[in-house]
Amino acid sequence: MKRLCQLILIVGFSIPQFAIAQLGGQRAFEFLNLPPNARLSALGGVNITSGWQDPGVVASNPALLNLEWQNKLAINRLGYFADISQTSLSFARNLEKAGIWALNLTYLDYGTIQSRDENGFLNGEFKAAEYAFGLSHSIAFGPFQAGGTLKIAVSDLGGFNASSVMMDLGGTFKHPEKDLTLGLVVKNLGVLLSDYTDANNSKLPFDIQLGTTYKPEFMPFRFSLTARNLTRSDAVFFDPAANTLFGNNEKPGFGEEVFRRLVFGTELLFSDNFQLRLGYNHLLRQELKQEAASGGAGFSFGFMFKVKRFEFSYARALYHAAGGSNTIQLVTDLSGITKKKN
Repeated sequence: MKRLCQLILIVGFSIPQFAIAQLGGQRAFEFLNLPPNARLSALGGVNITSGWQDPGVVASNPALLNLEWQNKLAINRLGYFADISQTSLSFARNLEKAGIWALNLTYLDYGTIQSRDENGFLNGEFKAAEYAFGLSHSIAFGPFQAGGTLKIAVSDLGGFNASSVMMDLGGTFKHPEKDLTLGLVVKNLGVLLSDYTDANNSKLPFDIQLGTTYKPEFMPFRFSLTARNLTRSDAVFFDPAANTLFGNNEKPGFGEEVFRRLVFGTELLFSDNFQLRLGYNHLLRQELKQEAASGGAGFSFGFMFKVKRFEFSYARALYHAAGGSNTIQLVTDLSGITKKKN
């Protein structure tokens, strides 16, 4: 496990800078980086190697798409801040000669927002929403599996619209004997079809992620480590005029640069029908914690239990002292629900 972690770090920091570094607020379609399901939310928000039985993770890594998802439907509901909510649906179907395919729909609703003029006077209301539709497919080569998702994303913010076509490309290696998975994903690779204004030059949330999930043979735990933001040089934001992270104005070192790119997750496996999940996201903690109180920023937890053909999951992600987000998920197997009459 130690060597695997070292490999992830070495490869991650050896990847060329595919895109110019972007600070927060300069990229469009950032909603695609929100956890699309309860499993990911509980495991720190980012994971590309856990969930071989969970069709909801297809938005995270299309290479996890497999025949066990046949006719499975996953429905997720994320309750975010200020009445913002995200709903996602995933459904997988084996088309025999065409192989296994999955559909995924994500809809982020910002609700109704008041519009004010430059003097602060109310002059109406508008609605804002963003959504994405994806079609995924995967192919297995022994212990290796490759997958891809073609998706269309649309952003409608009070009459200002942007659209794009993107691809996620993923690969996994599943050890034939041990409970070990390695993964690589290239996310949100694509082009803009239209921008909010003619003068805009929006950037896509392009990223490369590496990860591993491993369960020791005689332990009821499954551990995950995921590295993200591997194409960015600004994972640590440093403002020498206002920085209080370390109590001085010294720029964070190499260790902080590494740690902010890593997300940790743990699953406690009581049985096939009940699990507890824990996660830690160091980037979220360091960016959102307050000097006087952290409010558990960066930590997340959740659970899963099954009742017959239904699987329920819940996750709570803590962001700062003001609160966090809640995600619920329902997975069901639609096979056999409608029985044929004799």
